[in-house]
Amino acid sequence: MVSIFFLGLVFSFLGYTPPSVLNMTALKIKLQGNPKEFKFFLLGVSLVVFLQAYVSIYLTEYIRSNPSFLEFLQKVGILVLLSLSFYFYKQNKKEKKRLKVSKQGKNSFFTGIFLSTLNMFAIPFFCGIAALLATYNLMHFDTLSVLLFVLGSVLGTFYILYLYGKFAYKIEAKTGNLTKNINLVLSFITASFAIVTLLKFVI
Repeated sequence: MVSIFFLGLVFSFLGYTPPSVLNMTALKIKLQGNPKEFKFFLLGVSLVVFLQAYVSIYLTEYIRSNPSFLEFLQKVGILVLLSLSFYFYKQNKKEKKRLKVSKQGKNSFFTGIFLSTLNMFAIPFFCGIAALLATYNLMHFDTLSVLLFVLGSVLGTFYILYLYGKFAYKIEAKTGNLTKNINLVLSFITASFAIVTLLKFVI
């Protein structure tokens, strides 16, 4: 039973490791110098990931038998990602006009909830992991197994975002201008994911 907790933790940790809207935003908040707001952001993300992972377990069988539902989620995701890309691009232009960056974060808890909710890849990701583990008889759908998997997934996500914040200044030192233009990076990431998802329907 304990193994399902660690499997959830490992897969979630690895799944959220590549640069994305969530970990780049965590990096940005930490660089703004407000540890309290950084913690609030992590809590907001973790709350939504808990719900997403939990719901995904029970959607696994439905999505496997109804691929059209997954296709619908992906199409909605394209629109959401393009909207986010435009939003971050506009934010990047606004911040360049500012003479001084504010160090006081605002509503980071709700920012975490908002961005995590808009992460259209979370539910398909957790559904895929649950289906894979079930195939090898590593995942069972009793209450305790589901709860352990979900808690492991939340902890894995929380920990990778925490590491992005913990090493924020080292990342900034190595990436230079990249972290100074995080909104532009976020715009590029969301646009890239939207294009890749769109290509699945075109090709």
